[in-house]
Amino acid sequence: MHLFAENLAVEITSYYRNLALGHGVIPKVFTLVNSEGDQYLFFIDDLGMAEAEESQFLAFIVQAHDAVCYARGALVILEKTQQLIEFAVIDKDNEQAIICSAELMRDMDDKPIGLTEFEKTLVPKKTIFFSDLFKPLTLSEDKTEDFQSLWDEMKSKILYRTMGI
Repeated sequence: MHLFAENLAVEITSYYRNLALGHGVIPKVFTLVNSEGDQYLFFIDDLGMAEAEESQFLAFIVQAHDAVCYARGALVILEKTQQLIEFAVIDKDNEQAIICSAELMRDMDDKPIGLTEFEKTLVPKKTIFFSDLFKPLTLSEDKTEDFQSLWDEMKSKILYRTMGI
C-alpha cells in the first residue's frame, strides 16, 4: 500500500474527529493525493449532483490529477441510536482498501458528544461501491469541459496542501 494511503487514513480520522466533536458536523468528504503529494479535499454534498454524475466527476478528478489514492467518507445511520462515521481509502496499486469506522454518540439534543477510536480494517477493494474511480473514463468533449470548468472553479475554495515526499 502506498505510504500516502496510510497517511490519508490517519489524517481523515483526525479530520472527522475535529469536524464532529469540534463543529458538530459530519459531511460527506472526498480527498485524493497524487504522486507528488498534492492533496485536495472537499465536501461531496457541495457538488449538488446526481449520484451517477457525481461518480463521473470524482473519477474525472482522480484521473486528471493522476491520483495514487483517494478517500471518501460519510455518516452512516444504522438506527437512530447507532451512527457511524466511516470512510474508505482506495489505493491505485493495491487490491486491498482501508476501511475506518467509529461510533458517534449524541446527546439528547442530537449534538455529537463522543466518538470511539476509528477501527481500521483491510478489505478487498472490489467490495467498495466507489472503488472504480481509477478505471478509464470516457466522457464527451462537452462533459469533459463542464467537469474541468467546475474543477477550476472549486480548486480555489477547497482544502489543498502538499504531503511532500
